[in-house]
Amino acid sequence: MEDTLPPCPECAGEYTYEMGALMVCPSCAHEWAPTGSAGEDSGVVKLGVVKDAVGNILADGDTVTVVKTLKVKGSPTGIKSGTKVRNIRLVQGVGDHDIDCKVDGIGPMQLKSSVVKKV
Repeated sequence: MEDTLPPCPECAGEYTYEMGALMVCPSCAHEWAPTGSAGEDSGVVKLGVVKDAVGNILADGDTVTVVKTLKVKGSPTGIKSGTKVRNIRLVQGVGDHDIDCKVDGIGPMQLKSSVVKKV
């Protein structure tokens, strides 16, 4: 980790911080992927092509549907098959979890691309 973090490219705010693989500005809520020593671009370039359960190529901002019921710790119902998840973000997650999203009624979480289908 660098000693000094770069300023926000949107508002030039100096109080940026790291959140996973992204940089975040608390002043304007802008999020961006840092470039530099980690590689050419972080995130999508390292992931390569991410495909869903039926072979469709996924991209940031897509809407997907969960194809099988998933158990979630702390939730009595989990995520049921057929649940729509909007505005996904592809990330290099923990293990083989490569989708970062917010599921209605559950909250923010990471999903595997093998359990979703592009709408």
